[in-house]
Amino acid sequence: MRPGTVYLIGAGPGDPELITVKGLRRIGEADVILYDRLAGEELLAYAKPDAVKLYCGKSPGCHAMTQEWIHDTLIEYALSGKTVVRLKGGDPLVFGRGGEEALALAERGIACEVIPGITSAIGAAASTYIPLTHRGVSASFAVVTGSRCRDNGPPVRWDLLAHSVDTLVVYMGIGRLEAIREELLKYGKAGSTPVALIERGTTESERIVIGTLDDIGRLAEAETVDNPALIVIGETVRVREQLQRIMANVRQGDYTANAI
Repeated sequence: MRPGTVYLIGAGPGDPELITVKGLRRIGEADVILYDRLAGEELLAYAKPDAVKLYCGKSPGCHAMTQEWIHDTLIEYALSGKTVVRLKGGDPLVFGRGGEEALALAERGIACEVIPGITSAIGAAASTYIPLTHRGVSASFAVVTGSRCRDNGPPVRWDLLAHSVDTLVVYMGIGRLEAIREELLKYGKAGSTPVALIERGTTESERIVIGTLDDIGRLAEAETVDNPALIVIGETVRVREQLQRIMANVRQGDYTANAI
């Protein structure tokens, strides 16, 4: 039997309407769907009635399925001739382990197509009016993970990240927020640097906490910020305040050029 095709699909940062048209179409064609915790279960409504739906989500300290089981399951269904969708939050190849899954499939001779999604750094920041780049303020940004699945992995180079980019976005870092803050301060990042914590970005439950490196740990604790959340560090966080002020004037009907 000729193997089926596996589609690694990015569902976007949380709002189910942010998935691509192509990704949605592939969901409707799938015989089997393996979906993650952050992929948005609303999207499963677009699947065929007889499609097999398997939850394989992961949260800090709690994995429904091992990564090896996911590989084996993708391979098993594809080798039986099924069309398989692997549905992930954000983009499959940005902290989504999509590269590992694509390699596992390729080693068994199984065709795999990656359908990109809006990664959380871009989607959540845009949803809260924080530009990752902004003329005269930020000409670069970097995304980095705040946690690692293997203790023997190379350490995050906070010494370089503190000064090598203008805007820093940290995934999976809320549980290590205090350690990240201390590392950046140790390597010379100013304590007055603005920081935004974006919880459940782009969803109806979206929440944002704004502070600085000096006080963001205390604010996060006071506001009980929880996963899934992003940390955005850099001067572009201040642009949000400017935009909010202008939009408030527009809503009140007294916008003028001087409002800027």
